[in-house]
This record gives sequence, C-alpha cells and structure tokens, in this order.
Amino acid sequence: MAPQSPYGTAEFDSRAFRTAMGQFCTGITVITSIDGVGDPVGFACQSFAALSLDPPLVIFCPMKTSRTWPVIAERGSFVVNVLSNRQQAVSAVFGAPGQDKFASVEWDPSPAGMPVIRNSLTWVECGVETVTDGGDHHVVIGRANVLGEVLQDKPLLFYRGGYLSTEHPRVTPVQEELENFLTWNGGDTWL
Repeated sequence: MAPQSPYGTAEFDSRAFRTAMGQFCTGITVITSIDGVGDPVGFACQSFAALSLDPPLVIFCPMKTSRTWPVIAERGSFVVNVLSNRQQAVSAVFGAPGQDKFASVEWDPSPAGMPVIRNSLTWVECGVETVTDGGDHHVVIGRANVLGEVLQDKPLLFYRGGYLSTEHPRVTPVQEELENFLTWNGGDTWL
C-alpha cells in the first residue's frame, strides 16, 4: 500500500496563508531609529531573526506600505529592541498607526543616538547592509555594531494572533542537536 500524502491544498488566499503561518511562534521586536530632524521613529516587527554569526548579521522584513521604514532606510541605521513579556503595551503602541509612538514609551539613546526601549530583553544597534524585494515586504539585512545588555526575563511571543510567554524552568532537556541553532548558547535562553 502506498503511503498517504498529507492533506493540503494549492488553492488558498492570504487569510488562509496567515492562519497557517500563525502556527509558527515568533518573538516581537520594535525597530527604532531617528528621523532627519532628530525625532524617534519605530514600528513593531515580528519578522526578525539572527542571520549570521560571522559577520554578525540580522534580518527583518518591513511592509512596503510602512511609513516608518523609508525614514529608517534613509538614515541607514536602526536598533532592534527585543521585547519582554511585560511589554505587551509597548508592542500594541508600535503595532498601531499613530504619530508620536514614543509619548508613552521610555527610552534611552544608543551610542549612535537611536532609541533603546527601556526594559527590553536586549537590543542591537545595526547598520543597513542590503535591502531586497520580498513580495509585499522588503528584506533588510543589517550588520550588528553594538550589543545591549541582556536582561533575565521572559520574551514576548506572538502565536495564533495573540501574545504568549514562556514559563521557567524549561522542561525540555537540552539536546546536542540544538548546538546548530544560531542563537542557542548552551543555556535555557536559546529561544
């Protein structure tokens, strides 16, 4: 008897695609920078990942309709703020349209003067290396120049259209195969 193929369809719309992709849990970041007159700008971004250790590269994907991305692209540098599970309100502010997103968010300047959101798990200051087409998004590769302090807290995660957080202690035993994950450091913070 021939093995059965998994059920699927080649006929789907953007809503079905979003639902399927929502099964993948992602972290939430806020990408920030400074505009031409020195005002802070930023947007929430869940399409972010570490790309390379050598050289130290990150990748994120802003929507082509973003009003903030062109400002960041013109500046040529940005900060990735990795949100903690206590920063749902920060995520909501930066995920919604609006002018002054920094009015209710405390931040400090990075070495290059860009916004580092207080109480983020960590942050990384980057320069834009390349930007390529990614359908209705841009694919941005940035080179890490400065790393922020790492706070011991839980990450803010997005899953199936809502927020989620991890619980400690982790119950999954450490496996040797996990050493191949780019961000795994041998402890329980590799996620």
